[in-house]
Amino acid sequence: MLEKVLRVNALYDFYQPLLTPKQQEYLNLYYLNDFSLGEIAEKSQVTRQAVHDNLKRAEHALEAFEEKLGLFRKHEVRLSVISKMRALSGHLNSEEREKLDSFLNELENLD
Repeated sequence: MLEKVLRVNALYDFYQPLLTPKQQEYLNLYYLNDFSLGEIAEKSQVTRQAVHDNLKRAEHALEAFEEKLGLFRKHEVRLSVISKMRALSGHLNSEEREKLDSFLNELENLD
């Protein structure tokens, strides 16, 4: 379950603007603020089933966006390559290492 929560949160970070306002609200309340289905239903004046269905549609939408665009996968690959480059930078002199670290920091902060 924790793995699913982490994945949904990561995908939400990348694709939030592509979701409907209601999907954003439900995902935010459920995954980021730890509201229960009942609490969201009460707050939104809908049934628990409506909240559940909307969350499932939002999760499927996030996965569809990731399948088509791959932003999260590319982000993970980029971080892995950066980590490998940092490991190799130990063989450089301090000036070269500082320059490389500066470039790697820029790459890390692209998102």
